[in-house]
Amino acid sequence: MPVLHSTKNLHIVEPPTTTREGVGRFEYTDTYTVFHYGRMPDLIPGKGEAVCRMAVSNFRRLEEAGVQTHFRRFIPPNTIEFDLARVPDPDAGPLAPGERNYLVPVQVLFRNELPQGSSVHRRLGSGELTPAEVGLHGIPEAGEKLQHPFIEYATMLQDVNRFVSRSEAQLLAGLRDEPFQAMHDTAVEVNEVLTEHAAKLGLSHCDGKAEFLVSSDARIVLADSPGTPDESRLMYDGVHCGKQILRNWYVANGLDIPTLQLVADGVPRSEWPRPAPLPPEFLPVMSNLYRSLSETWTGERRWNAPDLHAATQAVADVIGQ
Repeated sequence: MPVLHSTKNLHIVEPPTTTREGVGRFEYTDTYTVFHYGRMPDLIPGKGEAVCRMAVSNFRRLEEAGVQTHFRRFIPPNTIEFDLARVPDPDAGPLAPGERNYLVPVQVLFRNELPQGSSVHRRLGSGELTPAEVGLHGIPEAGEKLQHPFIEYATMLQDVNRFVSRSEAQLLAGLRDEPFQAMHDTAVEVNEVLTEHAAKLGLSHCDGKAEFLVSSDARIVLADSPGTPDESRLMYDGVHCGKQILRNWYVANGLDIPTLQLVADGVPRSEWPRPAPLPPEFLPVMSNLYRSLSETWTGERRWNAPDLHAATQAVADVIGQ
């Protein structure tokens, strides 16, 4: 059963019930997404396997650090098997505290730096956020590092997700104070583990997100694929190592898709404009970047990809940053 707004295909091996987790499999594909549009028209060869291997590496690293995850096993080359929880109906209203075995419909976002492309810059400019809320004394420059991580919340089951306050996030999550705080604290720990690993490799873990499920025995369990370039913003030598590169190209060429306005205007998704394809010379450059990032992150040499310095330099030369 493909999830078309995602870069992963979800296959249900055993459906969950109200009292028992099921079994699911994520097949990581060579697709990418930007602008909340869903899958864009091009495939980046090797991206799916590269990202999958990073996800597996991260689950194992986080479990060693004591974080409970939904990961069960790796099915090479590009699939993971995991504990599958029920997905709440986003139109049914907030969950009742005490429910079990469900995907928490709220994501926890962590921000360590504010690089070009971070939504924080736009939201500060529009007044949606104040510098004080982010832990700053004034408007930041692109690339500014935060003294402490900025933690915030957003919905995750809507066509276009929105930022929410801590109190609204707790209401939507259906969690009492203690488990909600446990979810927050786990996200902070996930960020610390990923940021430390990135720093050892010369990478900046600028921001990312964590998703969770409540297990059938009421545990808060980490889900999805934390720390991959689809879920985190990673940079090397000032160059983005993920889809922000392609988002920048679309914007610079006036080819971005105004999905927020389309949703606000009530335009059916079937009538949205079709994105322009990427120039063909971009695809091998991005393929090498994802493979190089994966090899650097996991320590496994599988494709003999260029090192990250060469891969990011090629991005700067061919696509620009």
